[in-house]
Amino acid sequence: MQAQTSTPDREISLDERAFRIRQKALRMGEVQGQGYVGQALGVADVLAVAYFHATRYQADDPEWEGRDRFLLSIGHYAIALYAALLEAGFVAESELESYGSDDSCLPMSGMAAYTPGMEITGGSLGHGLGIAVGMALGLKRKKSDSFVYNLLSDGELNEGSTWEAAMSASHHKLDNLIAIVDVNNQQADGPTPTTLGYEPLVDRWEAFGWYTQRVDGNDIEALVEAFDNARKHPETKPRMILCDTLMGKGVPFLEEREKTHFIRVDADEWQKALEVLEAGFKAS
Repeated sequence: MQAQTSTPDREISLDERAFRIRQKALRMGEVQGQGYVGQALGVADVLAVAYFHATRYQADDPEWEGRDRFLLSIGHYAIALYAALLEAGFVAESELESYGSDDSCLPMSGMAAYTPGMEITGGSLGHGLGIAVGMALGLKRKKSDSFVYNLLSDGELNEGSTWEAAMSASHHKLDNLIAIVDVNNQQADGPTPTTLGYEPLVDRWEAFGWYTQRVDGNDIEALVEAFDNARKHPETKPRMILCDTLMGKGVPFLEEREKTHFIRVDADEWQKALEVLEAGFKAS
């Protein structure tokens, strides 16, 4: 289902939406000289498809009862979601320069009380899917046709509470719940598979009773198909989209950095990153 937005716009491709999300994330990172931009660049394609193809909302009425709920379980990815919310019109473009500042509606970590369109306060990993299960169950009981989306990181699969929520979702047959895992293979302690192995991911989620797809999370067409399949799947079970993404996507010199969980960007590199990103988009 196409997203409902409050401001008409020219027809903008999903590829361009993803580029603009990346661009906004880098601009916010430059404001503070830091931020989880590696994750933002990697997950931008997922957010472009989520907000400009799959999710139903009204940007000028963030509390609209008929909306789909998009939950950011991983609060440190806030800079990525802010970029999508700015692009979608939930937040005024002028707010971008206030990122991370006192009294800004764009704090460093996502907080629902501060930001229009931010459904939950994230940060303590492993809570998001449980909240999503509760929301989806509540919407079911209200006979709503809205979906609940929950974006998790692969590091959150280390948390036992995530798997308790996964089991609850299948028990309650929550076919209005679509979870998305950003599988970027990096977390604070190093590569995710060596911190605590989680493969085979598809088999694990299917064993928990979920309809599961695994796609290239930087392939717009594959993501569109996966989101469409998730919404239309006929079985009464929750839906999982596992998205393999590349940290720093779109800026080759950041893609190649060894440590990308909290990627180091020097003061003179922000503008260079924006220029490289734009050049790559124009060449594509």
